[in-house]
Order: sequence, then structure tokens, then C-alpha cells
Amino acid sequence: MRFPRIFFPLPLLLSAVVLAPPALALDRPAGETKASRSAKTPAADTLTATLAGEYALQAGRLEEAVDWYLQAARSADGDAGLAERATRIGLLAKDNARSEQALALWRQRAPASLGMRKAEAILALRNDDVRTARKLLEAMMRDSDPDGWREAVRAIGSGTRNPTVAADLLRQLVDAGAVPNELQAWLTVGGLAQQLGEPALAERVVKDVIKRFPNEPRVGLLHANQLRQAGKPEEARQALAAIDERALLMPELRMLVASEYNNLDDPKTAADVLANGPQTEDTWGLRAVLLDKAKDKPALQALYDELNRDSASPDSERRLLLGQVAEFLERYDEALNWYGSIPGGQDRMRARLHSAKLLHDIKRKDQAFADLRAMQSDASIDDETRSNAYLLEAELRKEDQDDQGELDAYARGLAAYPDDSALLYSRALMWERRDDVPRAEADLRKILVAEPDNTSALNALGYTLADRTTRYAEALELIDRARVAEPDNGAIIDSHGWVLYRLGRKEEALVELRRAYTLSKDPEIAAHIAEVLWMSGKKDEARKYFDEARKLDPDNRALKRALEKTGA
Repeated sequence: MRFPRIFFPLPLLLSAVVLAPPALALDRPAGETKASRSAKTPAADTLTATLAGEYALQAGRLEEAVDWYLQAARSADGDAGLAERATRIGLLAKDNARSEQALALWRQRAPASLGMRKAEAILALRNDDVRTARKLLEAMMRDSDPDGWREAVRAIGSGTRNPTVAADLLRQLVDAGAVPNELQAWLTVGGLAQQLGEPALAERVVKDVIKRFPNEPRVGLLHANQLRQAGKPEEARQALAAIDERALLMPELRMLVASEYNNLDDPKTAADVLANGPQTEDTWGLRAVLLDKAKDKPALQALYDELNRDSASPDSERRLLLGQVAEFLERYDEALNWYGSIPGGQDRMRARLHSAKLLHDIKRKDQAFADLRAMQSDASIDDETRSNAYLLEAELRKEDQDDQGELDAYARGLAAYPDDSALLYSRALMWERRDDVPRAEADLRKILVAEPDNTSALNALGYTLADRTTRYAEALELIDRARVAEPDNGAIIDSHGWVLYRLGRKEEALVELRRAYTLSKDPEIAAHIAEVLWMSGKKDEARKYFDEARKLDPDNRALKRALEKTGA
């Protein structure tokens, strides 16, 4: 189940929900078609239609939302905003006919707007009119508006839902010389080519960029990324090594170069790169993590000494960092002393959680759980920290394979904080892992009662219903609600593709799943693509994706299920 496993609460996406008045009964009769629904839609004023459209949208009924917003746009003469919203919802619902009607209104009311022209290009791609799309996108690329090329690239990346068509279109625009002579434009085009899985096109774009901007360090970084993805790690290292050392004094670039070395499975060099220039608690902390990953104890010791020497009287943040580095060095008593020396404030609370985790790791479990219980019952501690103490206890009980202890930790946490989203979400994951889908659903629905637009919960519940039940229509509505909030989220696009597959719409599913994989190289998405390909009779291509999923995470639950189901 592809949802984050957390013990520190994550920020939850919230937005205002507009509820339609009770008089607007929007449930449609079973078997009603789009055409008959349109014919039956009553005349309504702009406000009523807008409210009805928003209600349908929040309920995940995208086709119905398009009807109402299109009606609102027609009744609000001259309002470009409603026409724009109707168009965007129509595109999201893949309702090309209504999207065209809404777009015609938008074009009348805001003919020069960049957003309208982008939607026009996307709709042309949806209708397989690549020639018209190319003409529109080339004009946007050459537009005097500095955002023109950016919107054109976004349209290519999301318009066709087919990476092959998108790559061909991008290639044509490069051939036509439509890409502006701006470094960021070329870097973005190169990045999209890599994202689309087109190594030949990416290599060509990189060569053009190097010629145009030979001394720009970000070009070297793009080149290294392209070489790594093309399976040329040594050449990628050479490209990174060629970046001017003076450029590494720029914090953002230094971080990106270090990340690329880490992606090349060279954490030691990544840590060395971060050691350039002024240091902060963040760079010191990342260096420690990388050196621990590299198993370089001498370098870790040198970093520990540097941190100790750098401050005669370390502040709370430094003490917390020294404790973490001492843990990496397996100097556990020193780590506990550092954590215990933090006098107060939020760093003290974080240190207490770190201490409990460390005590558990070094087999002093009774003390670890006693400390967590003390935090949970201390009314002087802030609610977030106390909630985190319950979450951490549950995670540690899970590590111990103590099923009853994990359940008990969640029960006590939710007795203290009945509506805590992080506790409910984590317990839902536990229920799903134990194949208790009804209880997982109950916890996720409780989150949605308080936070109707929580996209993590919407996606989790929709995916669970699609994957573990036959309630596919309900799953699709939940996932569509998440798509409205985050249309370019790879995990949500994967869930959308998966429910389409479960509905028997394999070709549509493959388009969505492939798009999700371009956005996020996730083993579960790869396993989903592989299963759909296998069940479509494309077994050779399916094996390729099964192999990719194994490389990313051989223990992934979705991968194991797909292999068992297909016998691959």
C-alpha cells in the first residue's frame, strides 16, 4: 500500500468546501447517460449552478460538475473565470465535448490569455490533433510572455497522457528551433525529455545546451543526470567532476551535486561536496547521514570532532546534532548524554523522542517504552509531541512484531486525541496491513469527516477500495476528488490508473500508469504497469517492468502480489 509510514505528523492539504443547499438534490438515477442528464438539467441562475457544480466536484462526480459549471458559465455572460473552471474540470474528467464548449466561451471572453491557449493545446492533444497542438505550442514557446515556454512544456507533459506522443512533439519543437535561448528553458526541456524516458532526445538536448551555455555549472549537472539515467555512471561522475569548484560555493547547486553523487551510490563524495563553503546545521546533518551510509567511521569521527570543537558551549540544536552523530558512531552513552543535556523547548521534545528510539535500538526497551509513556501522560508537554510519542511507540511495537502492543498504542493515543489525523492515518495503514479493510476504511473516513479535502486520506481510501474490494465506482469518485486538488501527483495518478484497470479499462489504465511512472519511479507503480501489461498479453514488456520494480524494492507488497497473481 503506497502511503507514507510516519510517526511525525505530515502537513495536511486543506481547502474550503462549498456545500450546496439541501434543495439541490444532485444524485442521478441509475443508468442515466451524459446526454439525458444534460437534457434534464433544470435552468438555474449562476450562483445556484456554481454551488451545485462545486458540490459535485467535492463529491468526486466530475462529469456532473462539468455540466453545472458549463451552465454557470453560460448564464454569467462575460465571466471568463467560470468558463476557465468549466474547461479545466472538463479536461480532468476527460470530457472532450464539454471541454470544447467551455473552451469556446473562455476563448470569447479572454482570447489572449496564456491559460486559455494552454488548454486549447491540451484539448487538441486529447483529440489526437497533434498538428494543431504543435502550432499552438510553438506559438506559446515563442511568446513574449516569459511564462509562455513554461506553460507549453507543462502542456506537453500533461496533455497527451502518452509519453511517446509527448516525446515526438517535444522533438519537433526542438527541431523547429522553438525553444527560447534561455538556460532555464533548455534545462526544463532536457528534464522533460529525461522524465519521458527518451534517452536519445535527452542526450541531444543536453548537447545543444552544452554548446549554448558551455560554462554554466547547471548544464554540467543536467549532463551528469542524463548520463546516469542512460546507464553511464562513470561518464556521469566525470561530468560532475568537471563542474567548477567555485560553483560549489553556491548552496543550492552544492546540494544538487551532492544529491547526484548520492544517486550514483557514492555517498562519501556527496558528503565531501557538502563540506565546501559555509556550514549550517542542515549541511552538517546531511553530511553525517551520508557518511553513515558510506560506513566511513573516520570521516564521521572527524565531523563529530569538528562539531564539538566549533562551539565551546553548544546550543540546543547543536546538541541534538551531536547526539545524532554520536549514534552513528555507536557511542550510545554519549548520544544519550547529549540528548539529555538539552535544557528545554521544542528541541528538548525532539531529543526525548530520539532518546526513546535509541534506547529501543540498543535493547533497553523497557526504559524506552517507560519514557514514551511518561511523555504521553505529561500534561505540560504540547499535544503534538504527545501525539508523536504514541505514534513512535506504535512504530516500535510494530518493529518488535508486537501486534497487540501496536494496537494498544494507537488505542491509547486515539483515546487522548480522538480526531488526530496522523494517528488515524497510521492506524489505517496497520489495519490494511492486517487485511482488515473495514477498519482501515473507518479510520480514513473519520479523517475525511473533519478534513474533507485531505488528499492523502482521499487517495488512500480510494486506492484501498480499488485494490482490496469491488467498490470501484466509489473508489473512482474518491480518487477524482484527490485529482482535483493535485492533478499532477504521481501517487494519485497511479491510483487513478489502478482503478481504471480494475474497471476493465486496460488501455486507459496503461496511459495513466505510464504517466505516473514518468513522475515517480516507484516500485509499486512499476508493478502495476507490469500487471496490466501481463493481463493484456504483453508479457515481454511486463517482465521489463517487473525487473525494474525488483531493482527498486524487491520486498514491495504490490510487487509480490502482482508476481503471485500473474505467475511471472
